[in-house]
Amino acid sequence: MHDCVFCAILNGSVPSSIVYRDDQCTAFLDIQPVNPGHLLIIPNQHAAYLADIDAETAAHLFRVAYRLAAALRQSGLRCEGVNMFLADGEAAMQEIFHVHLHVFPRYQGDGFALTFSPNYFTKPPRSALETVATQLRAVL
Repeated sequence: MHDCVFCAILNGSVPSSIVYRDDQCTAFLDIQPVNPGHLLIIPNQHAAYLADIDAETAAHLFRVAYRLAAALRQSGLRCEGVNMFLADGEAAMQEIFHVHLHVFPRYQGDGFALTFSPNYFTKPPRSALETVATQLRAVL
């Protein structure tokens, strides 16, 4: 991709701090980190959305994320917990349209938070949950 910053990182035309690389994916430090050690893991082949990569590549991203989460905890960086976040699509807050999995250390009082709508605090009835479960089972 000519205008993809992550592809530019992969081809070396944009500087990055690479932490891990193999034949399927690359992990590097985010330039706007939530906390020091914030990593992005991307497939080496351009793919805008999660559905654009095969299941094995997706699984590999999460296997690497698992290893990097352990590395964050052992690194000496402040890390009381770890978040993993993958935004898939504009409505999910994806800003760069090359699949990327965030892995970042967390600690009490770090200032990062998720905001929930007021509807979040109203639990749906079991019947509504079962309707959604039926819809999902039908396409699996």
